[in-house]
Amino acid sequence: MIDSMILSVKNQKAILVGLITQQQTEEQVNEYLDELAFLAETAGAEPVKKFTQKLEHANAVTFVGTGKLQEIKQYMEENEIGLVIFDDELSAKQIRNIEQELQVKILDRTSLILDIFAMRAQTAYAKTQVELAQYQYLLPRLTRMWSHLDRQRGGGAMMRGVGETQLESDRRIVQDKIADLKEQLKSIDKQMIVQRKNRGKMVRVALVGYTNVGKSTMMTMLSKSEVFTENKLFATLDTTVRKVIIDNLPFLLSDTVGFIRKLPTHLVESFKSTLDEVREADLLVHVVDISHPNFEEQIEIVEKTLLEIDGEEKNTILVFNKIDAFTYVKKDEDDLMPATRENISLEELRKTWMAKLNNNCIFISATNKTNVDELKQMLYDRIKEIHIERYPYNDFLFQKYDEEEEI
Repeated sequence: MIDSMILSVKNQKAILVGLITQQQTEEQVNEYLDELAFLAETAGAEPVKKFTQKLEHANAVTFVGTGKLQEIKQYMEENEIGLVIFDDELSAKQIRNIEQELQVKILDRTSLILDIFAMRAQTAYAKTQVELAQYQYLLPRLTRMWSHLDRQRGGGAMMRGVGETQLESDRRIVQDKIADLKEQLKSIDKQMIVQRKNRGKMVRVALVGYTNVGKSTMMTMLSKSEVFTENKLFATLDTTVRKVIIDNLPFLLSDTVGFIRKLPTHLVESFKSTLDEVREADLLVHVVDISHPNFEEQIEIVEKTLLEIDGEEKNTILVFNKIDAFTYVKKDEDDLMPATRENISLEELRKTWMAKLNNNCIFISATNKTNVDELKQMLYDRIKEIHIERYPYNDFLFQKYDEEEEI
């Protein structure tokens, strides 16, 4: 893992910076910065201040205007802060100029997410995927980072060819490393393809959703086996697959990495093999945190990411989780203003979404086990239908199963 390329933020106070533009309203930017703060906390940093600026588009040189940059600098100096995190991906030019002005560590949303993925990766497969994404992120930014590579290759100018500059040499080294990592992933992919083929004739179900919506809790509940859960973003990276049995019907259930807005393109690409579980699934269970104030936008982000991964719509059940945490503000009868999202009750949302999806959704609390039996029945009916259509002569439905096993 190339830890030196992704700057450690643990135990550091941080300033967060976002832009209000024609594409991002002030309300959206504030929510994005709240999520960025959650990401920073997950990485071990301590967000202490948020700065926003209204611009038509990001400044090509310093992202924000020079006046705002000076305001940030003054606050940092007065409060002894050594880290600034920007909510959008920065170019090499922007990073270089901002660092020269502020004289502190600079991260963008992409590098912060890569940092978290690097910390969370447990298996060789996940570590290789993250390392590939790190190098792909690094490649266009070598102008400021080339000195790190001397430690990676154990050599200096002697490695260069005739007339080759330091930057050209470093670019070649990184490109070679990217090619090598891609070959490693191809090798692992072949092993995983064989593994998936050996799972037998069972319907495949994949849990998908925005990060931190309770997928792993649902996995534990349905498979009756412990799966790591934590109230942090990207608590798990590696896809977990279990053989699950409801009544007399066995199926394979996989828990995939959570999605997030502005998910780095390199990560989507490098994790596509892991997300083969999504591509090969017969049924998707899209888990949604109904208690989140902007769960509708999270649904759109997940659906958009799924189309990028697979390119086609799949058979999907929408599971609204965390109804135990749902809250709303009842609207006063004499209030003539239109109702806002916070004035809509859970029952109103239930009726709206069930009508919209033709009852193809369910509202549960995985933590409190509310409506879990109804969810299991829905899964049983859908999986049985797929199973009979695909394997009409298979006798799985005539057996009784008592044990779950990890695949």
